[in-house]
Amino acid sequence: MGNPKGDFIWYELLTTDADAAQRFYGAVVGWKASDSGQPGMDYRILDAGDGQAGGLMQINEQMPGAKPVWLGYVAVPDVDAAVTDWTAAGGSVQMPMMDIPNVGRMAMLADPDGVPLYVMRGASDEVSTAFRVADARHVRWNEVAVKDDKASLAFYQARFGWTVVDTMPMGELGDYHLLAANGVRMGALMRSPAGKEPRWLYYFGVDDIDAAVEQIKAGGGQVLNGPDQIPGGEYSLQARDPQGAAFGLAGPRIASR
Repeated sequence: MGNPKGDFIWYELLTTDADAAQRFYGAVVGWKASDSGQPGMDYRILDAGDGQAGGLMQINEQMPGAKPVWLGYVAVPDVDAAVTDWTAAGGSVQMPMMDIPNVGRMAMLADPDGVPLYVMRGASDEVSTAFRVADARHVRWNEVAVKDDKASLAFYQARFGWTVVDTMPMGELGDYHLLAANGVRMGALMRSPAGKEPRWLYYFGVDDIDAAVEQIKAGGGQVLNGPDQIPGGEYSLQARDPQGAAFGLAGPRIASR
């Protein structure tokens, strides 16, 4: 990809039922899906209408123990060097480095809390459209909940060069650290609530948050929190799809509803 180091460049859903997931997210977010053409796997490309938003992959027998989950990919100029640096800093390798023809070189890693994330050097010099901070049908926000916010913040900043642009106090949960990558505000890091596992959560843009709630319920998903108003006047929520993968949504509330 033509994106600089530290940008989120791809998102991928691993799921136990690709057909059902395609229908669910098509109704909730508005994505259309097409076969990627990758031999030997059911991998579908999610189309936002103005560029690609991510991928959808069927869990198969070659992925023992895999559970439905959304995964993010972060750009690095050298995957081999990134993996060496990551593990030296206390992270681990979940899936070793590999090359996919016409796609790029990548590795699935886990941070010191065990939260998975891909690093990738894309084969193309095109700029990724998967993350767009203000657009529907793209990821608009990347949020990580960790055990120790100070330690994890230092870990991610050293690996990707992310900067803290603001901090919001959240009472017993500590601080909500607003992050930027290459000058673009793209997400946040926070301490995980007691009893909750550390995780990444990706928020997809929608045109109408209340309509999306209806589609989540109609499609067999579950709204976990929200919708709640966020700075700027829009709304966000956290949810779980019918196969169990967690995700977030962000968008406006249409006044006429």
